[in-house]
Amino acid sequence: MFSKLSQFLTNDIAIDLGTANTLVYIKGKGIVLNQPSVVALDKQTGKVYAVGSEAKAMLGKTPDSIQAIRPLKDGVIADFEVTEYMLREFIRQAQKKRHFIAPRIVICVPSGITEVEKRAVRDSAKHAGARDVFLVAEPIAAAIGVGLPVDQPSGNMIIDIGGGTTEIAVIALNGIVCDTSIRVGGDEMDEAIVNYIKKNHNLLIGDQTAEHIKKTVGSAFKLENEEEMEIKGLDQVTGIPKIQKVSTLEIRESLQEPILSIVDALKHALEQTPPELAADIKDRGIVMTGGGAMLRGMSELLREHTDLPINLMDDPLFCVVLGTGKILDDFDKYRPVVMQSTRD
Repeated sequence: MFSKLSQFLTNDIAIDLGTANTLVYIKGKGIVLNQPSVVALDKQTGKVYAVGSEAKAMLGKTPDSIQAIRPLKDGVIADFEVTEYMLREFIRQAQKKRHFIAPRIVICVPSGITEVEKRAVRDSAKHAGARDVFLVAEPIAAAIGVGLPVDQPSGNMIIDIGGGTTEIAVIALNGIVCDTSIRVGGDEMDEAIVNYIKKNHNLLIGDQTAEHIKKTVGSAFKLENEEEMEIKGLDQVTGIPKIQKVSTLEIRESLQEPILSIVDALKHALEQTPPELAADIKDRGIVMTGGGAMLRGMSELLREHTDLPINLMDDPLFCVVLGTGKILDDFDKYRPVVMQSTRD
C-alpha cells in the first residue's frame, strides 16, 4: 500500500541525456519518451518555439529570428539554460500528470566527465524539478542494460558509440577498471559526410541530409552489394539546387577518419586492460551499444582490427536508458555504480 501511495505522490525518472537524443524511463512504466535533443528559440526574446522532433525538423530551415540548436555537445552541456528548459519539457511530457513530490532522477553521463560538467548536469536537472539527482557512467548503464554481471570479478568490455562521444570501458566489481572516452561519434560522422560532399562534388548539404545519407548508404566495412542514392543540395559554383548521386563506396571513404579514431580508441583501451580481465574479454568478446553502433559493417570492422568477438545488441540505442532504468528500479542493489562527486 505504501508503494502504491509513493507512486501516486512521485514518479522517479531515469534519463539518457544524449547529444543526439534524450530518452526518458519512468519507474514501473519503462521507456516513455525518445526525442531529439534539439530546441528552437527566438534569438531576440529567448522564447522557445519547439522542443524535440518538432525543433529538429527546423534545423537548417529557420529564418534569422529563430535558432534551432542542440544544447549538448560531445555528450556534455554546452548551453545550460536551454538544456534546463529542454529537460523540464521532456520531464513534463513523460510524466503526463503532476505529482505531489518532485521526482528522483538518475542521469547517465560520459565516463570522462569533469567535476564542472557533473555540476552542470546536476544543476540543470535540479532546476528542471528534480528532488535528488544521481549520475551514472554511460558504459556501466549500457552494461547493466544488456544484462552483464557488472558486480562480478570477471571482466566485461563495452563500447558505446553515441552522437557526441564513444565510451569504451572494462567493467568489474561495480566499477570501471579502465576506460577510454573520445569525443567522436555520430555527429562527427555526419560532419565528415558534409565535408566530403562539399570537397568532391561542390555540393552544400545540411546535417540532417548527411545523417540521412549515413543511415541509407553509410557503411564501415565493404558490402557485398554496393549501393547508390540521390541527394539534393546547393551547387557551390552555380548557386542553384541540384541532384547528385553518391555511392556506399564514397560515403565509406568519407567516414574513414572518425571510424579509425574509434578503432584506435578501442585498441588503446585493450592495451590498458589488466591481463586477467583481458582473458575474460577474449572469451566473452566486446559488447557494442549506442546509436552509432547501427552503422552497417561497424561490428565487422572492429572484429577485423581486434580479432575479438564483437556482440552488437538488439536495439542498441536503448541499452543505456534501459540500464539507467534498472538502476532506478533497484537503487539499493546498484548504489555502488552511482558516480561519486565532491558534492556527495
